[in-house]
Amino acid sequence: MSIKEFIKAELKGWGKYERILFPFEILLIIFISFYIGDNKIALISAICGISYTILAGKGKISCYLFGLTGTMCYAYLSFVNGLFGNLMLYMLYYFPMQIVGIFKWKKHLRADTKEIIKTKLNNTQRWYFFLAALIFSVIFAIFLKKMGDTSAYIDAFTTVFSVFGLILTIKRCIEQWYIWSLVNGLSVIMWINAYINGSNCFATIIMWSTYFVLGLYFLYCWKKDLYMEHKS
Repeated sequence: MSIKEFIKAELKGWGKYERILFPFEILLIIFISFYIGDNKIALISAICGISYTILAGKGKISCYLFGLTGTMCYAYLSFVNGLFGNLMLYMLYYFPMQIVGIFKWKKHLRADTKEIIKTKLNNTQRWYFFLAALIFSVIFAIFLKKMGDTSAYIDAFTTVFSVFGLILTIKRCIEQWYIWSLVNGLSVIMWINAYINGSNCFATIIMWSTYFVLGLYFLYCWKKDLYMEHKS
């Protein structure tokens, strides 16, 4: 596939309101960031992160290109703000898994729309995933507290649940959006706390708030798509 054909495929399947609202969200975060003089790395991270979430929600493989760039920026922000759990998550896990995701999704694209084929877990698998994530989160929180993490428990839960969320993303499971909604909500609280304590990262707060709204939106979209597929 040529670059022109790839771009054309990535631009297919967008709804009328999505074509207006999604670019508006990115422009809004750019405007607010420049207006308040926010950290430029935080701005790049926010733009890439939101673009990744939107494209992943639409099932477009190009999401991983933004994911790789956003991962490096967010890892830097985590380091300077003492959020070591998120730092390890992004550099040791997210970065290589983004590359894995490209190859995994490439094998499961629809021939007509070039979007991924969506799947879901059964009830037993859902319980295994949730309980495992919960247990590892508690263990990791204890470890981060000893390291002097500034938000040990929230950092641990967002880190561990993000690990499981990315696994479900690569597996193309709708359950990822339940996990991302939880992670995104906790991350908003974590970065508000960092902002209150002097971090120049308001764009990051907006980014995670936008993630939260997008997560709920794409949960609805994926539910509708899976229902239509089952019905047909």
